[in-house]
Amino acid sequence: MDAPIKVLIVDDDAMVRAGLSMILGGAADIEIVGEAGDGAEVPPRVAEHRPDVVLMDIRMPGVDGLAATEALRRTASPPEVVVLTTFHADAQVVRALRAGAAGFLLKDIAPGDLVDAIRRVAAGEPILSPAVTRQLISHVSDGGGRDRTERARGLLGRLSEREREVALAVGQGRSNAEIGRELFMSVPTVKAHVSRILTKLDLNNRVQIALLVYDASG
Repeated sequence: MDAPIKVLIVDDDAMVRAGLSMILGGAADIEIVGEAGDGAEVPPRVAEHRPDVVLMDIRMPGVDGLAATEALRRTASPPEVVVLTTFHADAQVVRALRAGAAGFLLKDIAPGDLVDAIRRVAAGEPILSPAVTRQLISHVSDGGGRDRTERARGLLGRLSEREREVALAVGQGRSNAEIGRELFMSVPTVKAHVSRILTKLDLNNRVQIALLVYDASG
């Protein structure tokens, strides 16, 4: 039997933490290894429990989820971070995705969908559908102007022509299968290109590729 997915829940509301624990605790392949009520508690909890996934509330009165996410992503072998929010398209969510979060969940998510999302992100799949990715990068930005555009174009310029084609398709919210059909590649070849893009550009996941493509479009 595979080891359970270890989850750390971070939220300043004890009732929310209890509800999430109750939902996730009912899944045989998920183990709640700890809780935190403030972002400042996250690094020591992660060091102690070594979770696979951190469910991270964005708005907390002390150290917020954005700062905690940025701190985690700077550590060696960080867990995947999933942002919890009450907003569909919030500027802080986009900042968290830029910092390396693997996706976001709304706090009113159905219990079954929450469990499925944890499984997916633990398997390395960002939990943003193509439609949501397009909505975020089309309607929400935290600014940056010309400097951000030039930086993004410079980063994309490091890629080969084929890698840029794949990056642009990721930026359009295409799945690996859709990219393969469009560019006449096998799915494993698409995955290999995505992996090389992440390595070359020092990015964490395909959501960050999509945001970079959005920035480069100016």
